[in-house]
Amino acid sequence: MTSFTTIQLNKSLVESLKKNRDYPRQTYNDLIEKMMLVYKNIKKQNQYDEFLHKIQQPKMSELWDNKEDEAWENA
Repeated sequence: MTSFTTIQLNKSLVESLKKNRDYPRQTYNDLIEKMMLVYKNIKKQNQYDEFLHKIQQPKMSELWDNKEDEAWENA
């Protein structure tokens, strides 16, 4: 048996949920579950992007922070 709970939401949020349903009879529960899946995927992608950025930082510093480039800036 599935258990349910009651949560309080601002009326503006409820209106936003209504507007963003995929079909008129979609439940808020289904909509929120779908939103959570999207959120988790975005978060996972963002973590991957941050990981790549951290890995690239030392090499980018090596390439960009050098005396030859500084000499060209003052030319």
